[in-house]
Amino acid sequence: MISDALKFFSSRFHISHEDLYGLLAEALGKGGEYADLYFEYRLSNTLSLEEQIVKSANQSVTQGVGVRVVVGEKTGYAYTDEITVESIRRAARTAACIANESATSGRVNVSPRPNHHDLYAVPEPICDLPIGRKIELLNSIDKKARAFDKRIREVQIGFADEYKVVMVATSEGVLVGDVQPLSRIGVNCIADADGNRQSGRAGGGGRYGFDFFETDLTDELLATEAARSAIVQLDAVDAPAGTMEVVLGPGWPGILLHEAVGHGLEADFNRKKTSAFSDMIGKRVASELCTVIDDGTIAGRRGSLNIDDEGAATSHTVLIEKGILRGYINDQLNARLLGVPRTGNGRRESYHHIPMPRMTNTFMLAGNDQPEDILRSVKRGLYAVQFGGGQVDITSGKFVFSASEAYLIEDGKVTVPVKGATLIGNGPDVLTKVTAVGNDLSLDRGMGTCGKDGQSVPVGVGMPTIKIAEITVGGTKS
Repeated sequence: MISDALKFFSSRFHISHEDLYGLLAEALGKGGEYADLYFEYRLSNTLSLEEQIVKSANQSVTQGVGVRVVVGEKTGYAYTDEITVESIRRAARTAACIANESATSGRVNVSPRPNHHDLYAVPEPICDLPIGRKIELLNSIDKKARAFDKRIREVQIGFADEYKVVMVATSEGVLVGDVQPLSRIGVNCIADADGNRQSGRAGGGGRYGFDFFETDLTDELLATEAARSAIVQLDAVDAPAGTMEVVLGPGWPGILLHEAVGHGLEADFNRKKTSAFSDMIGKRVASELCTVIDDGTIAGRRGSLNIDDEGAATSHTVLIEKGILRGYINDQLNARLLGVPRTGNGRRESYHHIPMPRMTNTFMLAGNDQPEDILRSVKRGLYAVQFGGGQVDITSGKFVFSASEAYLIEDGKVTVPVKGATLIGNGPDVLTKVTAVGNDLSLDRGMGTCGKDGQSVPVGVGMPTIKIAEITVGGTKS
């Protein structure tokens, strides 16, 4: 018996179960070992305010189907923007050409399956709200940011939301669907003091309704944080350079963990042995204080999903436990080739793209240290609380990250803000030098977007306050 939920997904894409059976058989017709169909409908809205006026308001609708066929390590992929049986059949034949054997496939039965999670029940999608409510929020942020300090000269705000419906049918007999809301707001304040111009940012979001921006991530919080950050930078001094102790603050600094370590724990890099963590399962790769998790099951989070983009339930995956590498995050292909269970991390940017192992919400668990004690233990060092851009080499683990907000630590006290600080190091090496982990685990507010092989997906990061015994700081102080 087909559930009402699956009837909704089938009717959304105007496809019958009989059609699905035939299309999967077509995809496997040249000897494919596995095939799946990924249906997607996406309604996206963007709104921006600058110079106290609405500069742009856009809405777009995209939909289509991606067809994948797998033979061994090879993958054939094709997609169509037209959701008709004939156009999907042509895509299936194209994807099937990856198989070299001449074969025929019989009927492929798919059974509707309920989702294991219900992580983002949103009664009223933001896309259904009058645009006036969003504009009112942006105007309020602008007003409060300017009122924070007379040196705030400009406020730029962007709001984006989407309503995405997906359905996945696989040759393993799985048929699942999901409705995935997502929203994000970003605020950039520019401060000016006699020609000294500095910027500060704040933002966040997740898989919530509009009430989240009225009760949790409020206009007051966003305006104050962005304006404060910009004003702080006006008094920043040039960062010192050299090797020193570094304390990372909770929350968004987890982006360093995501980039410098998380990517190296994705199964495709390790299967191909191009990661610094290849062949390290069961071995010590970090301080015993470090336990790193990837968890796609946290309700409402930007990186969370009821199902991944291959139809598998997302999971809570222990990557590093007390310094020991326990496993990788994987998708259907890499789990099969490595002979390990799937972790529900097969993700893709859209139906145009092939899925691959990607992070969801990646973070370090809390420790037992008080954050203030960690800071007091540092004689001379750097306290980094926000990060900007960075670069990572997956094979070597080497990284360079710029700190957008950082302070000197002198004799156990946080003193002056610094500018131009970069952290330079090696991800696996840095984890072995973690000497203190705070009890203040915090996840970011929901701004993260991760890029890999030309694809971008929403993710979450987090960590408690941690101390790294030694890391190279690149500074601008002469």
